[in-house]
Formats: sequence, C-alpha cells, structure tokens
Amino acid sequence: MIIDQDGGVSVVFQENTSLAGFLNNLNEAYPRLKHENLIINLFSFTGLTQAELLKFMELSDRHRANNKSFVLVTDQFSIEELPDELMVVPSLQEAKDLIEMEEIERDLDI
Repeated sequence: MIIDQDGGVSVVFQENTSLAGFLNNLNEAYPRLKHENLIINLFSFTGLTQAELLKFMELSDRHRANNKSFVLVTDQFSIEELPDELMVVPSLQEAKDLIEMEEIERDLDI
C-alpha cells in the first residue's frame, strides 16, 4: 500500500493486489491515518462491482463520524449507482476539491 501525504490529506492506493487485500491493508494502517482526510485511489482496480465498493462503507462511516473526509476515486460508476453516504468521484482533483468544500463546511458548522 502506498500513502501519499499532502498537508491534512492522505492519498492511499495499492498496486498488485486484490481489492480484499487492499481493504485489509487499509484497515491495518487506519490507526495512523484516522486523523487525516482520506482519498482512496481505486484506479488500479478494474472491473469493480458495487458490492466491492460497499465494502468501504463501514470504514467511510467511521471516518466521517470523526469529522474527516473519506473519498473513493474511480471512474467506473456514476453517482446515481451508489448510495449517497459513500463519496465517490471520478478523479483525484475532484476528490481534493470535495475535501476542500467539506473542510469549509466543517469550519462554518454547516
């Protein structure tokens, strides 16, 4: 697992493993990432299913409950195909923009 940290945002991605292996690695690394906004880059995984993406829901809910952003990045789904509680965007730039907007909302208590 590769973690790219930039300010209060960590971009996490994995090469050469299964999605289940990546999720396991992410859960193991979570204690040191829990205070960062997280971008989970899934571009190295092709043929993702909705069921596979939903496996990130528990971690996303826990992370967002601590007032931190948790954004999945993949262009394999449209927003309409996934639950509103799971933040999924098609590019890294959109993930960074979303985190910036969420930070502003948290600062303003919106």
